[in-house]
Amino acid sequence: MDFDIKYKPSYSMLVVKLKPSEVVTAESGAMTYMSPNIDVHTRRREKSLLGSIGLKLLGRQSFWVNDYKAERDEGEVAFVSAPVGDIETLNVKSNKGYIVQKSAYIASTQNVDLDVKWQGFTKGLFGQGLFMIKVSGDGTLFINTFGAIDKHTLKPDQTLIVDNFHLVAFSDSCDYKVKKFGGLKETLLGGEGLVTEIKGPGDVYIQTKNLREFVDWLWTLLEPRVKSRAR
Repeated sequence: MDFDIKYKPSYSMLVVKLKPSEVVTAESGAMTYMSPNIDVHTRRREKSLLGSIGLKLLGRQSFWVNDYKAERDEGEVAFVSAPVGDIETLNVKSNKGYIVQKSAYIASTQNVDLDVKWQGFTKGLFGQGLFMIKVSGDGTLFINTFGAIDKHTLKPDQTLIVDNFHLVAFSDSCDYKVKKFGGLKETLLGGEGLVTEIKGPGDVYIQTKNLREFVDWLWTLLEPRVKSRAR
């Protein structure tokens, strides 16, 4: 499948060129434009209704996804997701999967599976609003980030500690554990909360901006106006 990622790194847009009968699956609402010969089929993300609800509630992904298929001739479809961010390509193979942040998924080729039932990362994280999904299969995965993407390739036993709000994805070959940022005082007052200690071998993808901090900053601008109108 031919594709191009334009306007990197801050305003990335994924443009996929489909051959006749070729299909790409994307997050609901991610499409920006498409050729008139593209046929769109909307379906539940999971085969079971319970699985789709779980991915919506726990993974915070859309209940629906769209399959885009080129009919007769070649076609083109483009996607964006994060407000201001980058798009990266991950090659998924039977022996090379990824653990991906809930909101990072933007699109994928056929035979790439998102497993919301995987419970390996959820314990202790709901208070931080973080949920990771396990990606497996054989195909191409497109992820988006808030800010630029910072990739680290870890050697065996090499370790990296990442703030959970900056963690986007890492290879499933890595070992990991969620821990507090320092002691109790640092966790509560240090501004970091929980962090993830990741041990190689494998790749780690980090986003340079923190969506929580951006929302907090945006609220400092909006709060005075909201309060003045409420009086």
